[in-house]
Amino acid sequence: MMELSQQEIDERYMRMAIDAALVAEENGDVPIGAVIVHEGRVIGKTYNQREQLKDPTAHAEIIALTQAATALGMWRLHGGTIYVTLEPCPMCAGALVLARLDRLVYGCPDPKAGACGSLYDIVRDGRLNHRLEVTSGVLADDCTGLLQDFFRRRRRGNDAEAGDLGQ
Repeated sequence: MMELSQQEIDERYMRMAIDAALVAEENGDVPIGAVIVHEGRVIGKTYNQREQLKDPTAHAEIIALTQAATALGMWRLHGGTIYVTLEPCPMCAGALVLARLDRLVYGCPDPKAGACGSLYDIVRDGRLNHRLEVTSGVLADDCTGLLQDFFRRRRRGNDAEAGDLGQ
């Protein structure tokens, strides 16, 4: 049996994260998904749930970290990789450092809130006690398209509602 390349492995898990992001969208949340893999096993797979749970901290990464810690029975997630469709924000980037994950793989950058290279680089900050290896741009077009389509539909819906109110 032929061994998969790291890129093929990353794309496989990013597709899982994209599938999870679609569930967020079905629930009225911004479509962001996250998957955590440890020693070849998925130990966390979820999606953004801020609207669904009415919780500002219910980002996909935070929920996935809780799932992964529960699966391993410890908060230190050494040996783990997280796959996220969108570059993590400062809160999530900090949580990834605190969880001691080895690696972060994300799809598209977030120029307005990204904390893993765009605005800040929390996960690779040498002043902190832990750093993650980062791979960005995995299935970036798919991840970007998912978010752009979501916000395009949302804007169209808001325009239609505003038009109804004006009549």
